[in-house]
Amino acid sequence: MSGTLERVAIVGASAAGLAAAETLRREGYDGTITLIGDEPHAPYDRPPLSKQVLAGDWTPERVGLRGAADLEALRLDLRLGVAATGLDVPDGTVRLADGSKVSYDGLIVATGVRPRRLPGADAHVMRTLDDALALRDRLGPGRRLVVVGAGFLGAEAAAVASGLGAEVVLLEPAPVPLAHAVGTQVGLVLSRVHERRGVDLRTGVTVTEVTANGVRLADGQVVEADEVLVAIGSLPNTDWLDGSGLTVGDGLVCDEYCEAGPGVYAAGDVARWHNPLFGTSMRIEHRTNAGEQGMAAARNLLHPEARKPFAPVPYFWSDQYDMKIQAYGYLRGHDEVAVVEGDLAEGRFVAAYRTGDRLTGALAVGVTPKVIRQWRQSIAVGARWRDAVEVTTDRGGVHAEPRG
Repeated sequence: MSGTLERVAIVGASAAGLAAAETLRREGYDGTITLIGDEPHAPYDRPPLSKQVLAGDWTPERVGLRGAADLEALRLDLRLGVAATGLDVPDGTVRLADGSKVSYDGLIVATGVRPRRLPGADAHVMRTLDDALALRDRLGPGRRLVVVGAGFLGAEAAAVASGLGAEVVLLEPAPVPLAHAVGTQVGLVLSRVHERRGVDLRTGVTVTEVTANGVRLADGQVVEADEVLVAIGSLPNTDWLDGSGLTVGDGLVCDEYCEAGPGVYAAGDVARWHNPLFGTSMRIEHRTNAGEQGMAAARNLLHPEARKPFAPVPYFWSDQYDMKIQAYGYLRGHDEVAVVEGDLAEGRFVAAYRTGDRLTGALAVGVTPKVIRQWRQSIAVGARWRDAVEVTTDRGGVHAEPRG
């Protein structure tokens, strides 16, 4: 089939979309690649937005994934600043907001996600370069920022704003931030770091709307702010696929090869695919996965006769103050958490996660990458929980935290 593939369209000028385009060229594909992006910017890296860009440590130019010469070498038909509005799979065409159409023999969907918002007045979100720059210009001493949502994105932004001298209020509806993903005890450790840095962390509170001077809580109280950042999760960008015949359900649904339909593959934050390593469907919003899945989707599209399942061990990291958080695996839905190295109280530890009888994840704070990578290998080979944890019990006890 690779010989008949003459026109590939990639919708999403993202990390995943760029990785797909580069992989096609690296694998010898010489046909047309049309890369479509709704932002005017060339593909750039998003993780630094809530860290280095927001802090003012990086200029906007530094987040670009490739320079102009590298992009030119890919010989792309680059369509920036124009969104995809529809897809006709039988006809093999993508409709764009400017009224034009792009024909394809193969399609890779990499349209990512958009931030969830709250009703009421406008508030900041953190998804695009322009979002980060807009908030950066409004922070500093004497400014009061309310962050709604204490997940990783909200926590990173709160840490940066506090470092810039702003007064920060961090609001979270759950009793313990991130407990659903990392466990209660680990979530408490991460929370206390903010409190020690002077952030006003309030848990168990629900924000109902953004007001002209802050946010309103479910009990009617208004928390005043100069600026409000809403970081309450995201929605996959799949609206443009309505009527396409493809299956959408919290993302574009794919098989283990990242295929969503005839000649249609997906990659990155928008893709919900079956990961055979964990035996479940998942959608991963992490930078490393975007690049790896973009490459996998491109290879499977180009070489259908030699397709390989996409079965990664997901990886993510987060920088908050001087704390480095790293994790491998699939932590959500775990049955038990065990601290297998270090000590929670000291803020330097490795926590392992059990789902069923398997080790499915590991999270580390304050340790070297080499330490956490050892756990990655155990996850990759599908290690049984007892076998994996027994390796570490001689070097310090295991603290188990079963899910209630």
